[in-house]
Amino acid sequence: MDSVELAQGTIAYRAVGPADGTQPPVVFVHGLLADNQLWTGVADKLAERGVRSYAPTWPLGSHQKAMNPDADLSPRGIAGIINGFIDAVGLSDVTLVGNDTGGAICQFLIDTDASRIGRLVLTNCDAFDVFPPRDFKMLFVAGRREALIKPLAVSIKPTPLRHSRLGYGLLFANTPDPAVTQSWIEPVLRDKDVRRDVAKLLREVRPKDLLDVSTRFGAFTKPVHIVWGDADKAFKVSFAERLAAAFPNARLTRVPGAKTFFAMERPAELAAAIAS
Repeated sequence: MDSVELAQGTIAYRAVGPADGTQPPVVFVHGLLADNQLWTGVADKLAERGVRSYAPTWPLGSHQKAMNPDADLSPRGIAGIINGFIDAVGLSDVTLVGNDTGGAICQFLIDTDASRIGRLVLTNCDAFDVFPPRDFKMLFVAGRREALIKPLAVSIKPTPLRHSRLGYGLLFANTPDPAVTQSWIEPVLRDKDVRRDVAKLLREVRPKDLLDVSTRFGAFTKPVHIVWGDADKAFKVSFAERLAAAFPNARLTRVPGAKTFFAMERPAELAAAIAS
């Protein structure tokens, strides 16, 4: 794993694919309580196509090293961290790929500074005033209080609970790897500073802010590809249709039977959609 030092802290990342390739680079953005493992299969499939990709672990709760205490970890602040990473590793004309909470942060990024972004791919994610989905609202509200984050993580530590509707159950079509989902909650279990980072983010998550961003989608005229699992109960396919209609240069690809985290379950399909 490589890492880069930014003003806000250390960002660890995995880069695969030819460094001297001619195709635009890909940068992935995962969501809350997930890390760059979400993208491993997709990145490997893209590498086979000659595409270099970068899968950082962003400060969204599963990061191994806490950010600096003064780091801005609002959604727009994390968008700034992503742009800082892209600049630090010397990328341009980036294909930005977002999922879940990370898809919302990608929307803040293109609203803040899209100069390094060549195209946007959104998989099942928050948008408009759905931030977060109804099933996760109580988690987001409780997580604003740093003292409640560890008890919440402890409550889903048993695998059956972690893979239920109380944890990751809504996000996968099949049973996920328990070692992966356990690794996603370990940082908030052991590190009070990571819990501080999560609380800082969740206190700044406001549906009205994301809805406001959507009023300026028309200014982003670069290609947008909405790639959506159509079996998702948290982010329904009708939501994807609304997103695709809101951008001036967008298309929609449905992934039958897939849910939020289909990047892990069907990486070849997502890699093909990104490469297209």
